[in-house]
Amino acid sequence: MGRSSKVIERDEVVVRFSGDSGDGMQLTGTLFSNTSAVFGNDISTFPDYPAEIRAPQGTIGGVSGFQVHFGHSEVFTPGDYADVLVAMNPAALKANAKWIKHGGTIIMDVDSFDARNLEKAGYKTDDPITEDKLGDYHIIKAPITTLTKESLKDMGLDNKSILRSKNMYALGVVYWLFNRPMEHTTNYIKKKFAKNPLVVEANLKVLREGYNYGVIIQAVTPSYHINPAAVAKGKYRNLNGNVATAWGLIAAAKKANLELFLGSYPITPATEILQELSLRKDMGVKVFQAEDEIAGICTAIGASFAGDLAVTSTSGPGLALKGEAIGLAIIAELPLVIVNVQRGGPSTGLPTKTEQSDLMQALYGRNGESPCVVMAASSPINCFEYAFYAAKIAVEHMTPVILLTDGFLANGTQTWKIPDLADYPEIKAKRVAPEDEATWMPYQRDPETYVRSWVKVGTPGLMHRLGGLEKDEKTGGVSYDAENHERMVKYRAAKIKYIENNIPEQDILGQPDSDLLVVGWGGTFGHLYTAVEELAEEGVKVALAHFNYIQPLPKNTHEVLKQYNKILVCELNLGQFANYLRMNFPDIQYRQFNKMQGLPFTVVELKEQFKKILED
Repeated sequence: MGRSSKVIERDEVVVRFSGDSGDGMQLTGTLFSNTSAVFGNDISTFPDYPAEIRAPQGTIGGVSGFQVHFGHSEVFTPGDYADVLVAMNPAALKANAKWIKHGGTIIMDVDSFDARNLEKAGYKTDDPITEDKLGDYHIIKAPITTLTKESLKDMGLDNKSILRSKNMYALGVVYWLFNRPMEHTTNYIKKKFAKNPLVVEANLKVLREGYNYGVIIQAVTPSYHINPAAVAKGKYRNLNGNVATAWGLIAAAKKANLELFLGSYPITPATEILQELSLRKDMGVKVFQAEDEIAGICTAIGASFAGDLAVTSTSGPGLALKGEAIGLAIIAELPLVIVNVQRGGPSTGLPTKTEQSDLMQALYGRNGESPCVVMAASSPINCFEYAFYAAKIAVEHMTPVILLTDGFLANGTQTWKIPDLADYPEIKAKRVAPEDEATWMPYQRDPETYVRSWVKVGTPGLMHRLGGLEKDEKTGGVSYDAENHERMVKYRAAKIKYIENNIPEQDILGQPDSDLLVVGWGGTFGHLYTAVEELAEEGVKVALAHFNYIQPLPKNTHEVLKQYNKILVCELNLGQFANYLRMNFPDIQYRQFNKMQGLPFTVVELKEQFKKILED
């Protein structure tokens, strides 16, 4: 058989797997991503789940997608537009046609493109290629369903089991398209279905058949060649934000020499943190799945009182329910980490879609003057770092810390170099020195940091009570004294303010001498940074200040902002961080670029906006 008529050399490529929610696209995309990571490519992924648990089959609402961006240099986003689309049905093609690069490759399971499925997807004709104006694209019309059935017809499987394997056929074609080894997927299938040898044999057979189909069509179909990345030596793995968060908390517990307790309630898209930590009993992790969000955080507060590193995880609706209990942790001055994986709202809103709309809720969503630390991770893998440092701040400053991630970070993956825990700092709680036990009082605090000591409940000679009523500034007893209340309010605020001395100053990325400073926070980092870097390659100067510490802000924030004539704050909300900056630094003018579509920014739209501001 002759070689492919064309091999497309690329530094990086974006592939999107798309089909009905029962077509196995998440698994297919994950296996391809892991294989690319093992091959040596840097990767960034974006799983895109349907919002409904089971939307009508064959409809656009039921389309499930998985996008992976991989290359031989560092990548920071899952990509705007796909070079290759795998469309398992007409709805998948209809939903993604506008997200394919002009001239890209589309692999279609033509068996599913019948009149009924075309109608359910919203096509008006029986020719979706013409209707979607895809005539200039490389179209691979593969009868995937038919060939899967033919391959497995003599294996004794029922029709449903056979059809479940067609995603492996599509994956085999994609492995051929990118000349990828299949050993990783082969090993995964053998391990995953070890108790069912027939299923192992069927999936491996279909995977090989898909690859062989690519070999057969190679004379008329272009393939892609992407070299491995040049990376530093070390152990790497593919990691998503939720698992990274869980592992960061475990690392913090080890560094603090504390047991880790998670009291939580399942909620999309945060549930995987609960699931991951429940698997870590071997590392001393204790997990309690509560009956509701309020019980989840209250058990965590109890665990903190008992001396554990306490955590609760949730998403926006759950954070609302936890508000009163967060206030309890604030007035009790106990360490607590609240992980909020943001999603679209209000109410139950868009459970599977990403957004940054919980910032003001995290900052102010409690009664009374109740400040706490608010932080935000900015990539799937640095969820590990910020979970670790959220726990460190909580323990060392005796305060609740809200760590904001989002659905994009939680489900997205990147290649992660496994760190050496020895490189991370120790976490040291403020304890009562033996010589001070005789004069100790529960709310006696450090005069500089305003941090009170953490005493494990039941410690002989240091017995005390905690509750939600205002406390005397020394004894911790219930106090309704007006002047005492005002002092306590100021103490709690000063304690949070002091933390700015223990966090990094805000840095400036990109081109610091630009007229335009782009400001972002949290999960928008990858897209903002990529847009800034691509513009730099085009000779356009843009600076970037991306915030991970929000309350308190870095000490030099005002100094950074006042250097620039034009400031553009980019957020996946109506402008919450921009308004927060206006509250803190009203002498500075801020412009806004906002998006609320349940999707991340695209690099293309950001670059257009930056150029427009520079030309004003």
